[in-house]
Amino acid sequence: MSASQHHIGHGGQRVVVSEVGATLRSYRVEDRPVVDGFEAGEICPSGRGQVLAPWPNRLGDGRFRFDGTEATAPLDEPARRNAIHGLVRWIPWQLVSRAQNVLVMGCVLHPQPAYPWRLGLQVEYRLGRRGLTVTATATNDSDTVAPFGIGFHPYLTVGTPTIDTARLRLEARRRLVTDERGLPTGSAAVAGTEFDFTTGRLVGSTRLDTAFEGLARDDAGIATVELGHPGAPRTVAVWMDEHFPYVMVFSADTVEGPRRRGSLAIEPMSCPPDALRSGTGVVTLDPGASWSGMWGISPG
Repeated sequence: MSASQHHIGHGGQRVVVSEVGATLRSYRVEDRPVVDGFEAGEICPSGRGQVLAPWPNRLGDGRFRFDGTEATAPLDEPARRNAIHGLVRWIPWQLVSRAQNVLVMGCVLHPQPAYPWRLGLQVEYRLGRRGLTVTATATNDSDTVAPFGIGFHPYLTVGTPTIDTARLRLEARRRLVTDERGLPTGSAAVAGTEFDFTTGRLVGSTRLDTAFEGLARDDAGIATVELGHPGAPRTVAVWMDEHFPYVMVFSADTVEGPRRRGSLAIEPMSCPPDALRSGTGVVTLDPGASWSGMWGISPG
């Protein structure tokens, strides 16, 4: 085992969070996997369950400029010349508090060439009757205004051999169109296209590495994406509050081995890919200011 593993439970639900990245490594209900995770001694593959901050998804050329400050991040997606998924997913997080069904992890991202601001992060994992609720908080501990974005990367499963035979319902008006590097170049309506999952349908052979926007929300401002098993009463829903206006869906076509298209990543994001360069959806935190957002997983 390469890192500390933190366990919480509620009824038949069990969650394991790794010290590295405060990563949601496992979520099971009555010993049935809800999250397609990884083993304790395994290096987290394909971003499974990771916290993506201070930006989610891709940052083209690993460079951005904010309020006169230049930042340069390592290109950890070198074939596409991108930095990807932020800076906190491989660092140790500290245990802030833990109860039977609640775990709070925290870290401080110190100023560095990739992000020249001091950012405090906390993530609370809470199990209850509705499933798992995740609350993220970011605080700017710098003397100047800081840009910020965050996302989460759970892979969901309903027990189908591949996601091809799983049913996806995602009520969104538009998707982001991307270039060969995975960077947005515009947006397009989903109605009547292969990306239209508004009423729910089988994923089939559709390849998804796609950010959706214009999410339908209920009266409380909650958007929900649901994955279902077509032949069994088994579903799992990912929900997100209004602080997460984008959701990325990844069908794992580029994952090698038996995990290829074995589960579906449904990723709440506070901003779109390449946001620190484009400025789209970026949260600007004044010195001492905080941001908080909430999302969760509800097994059916």
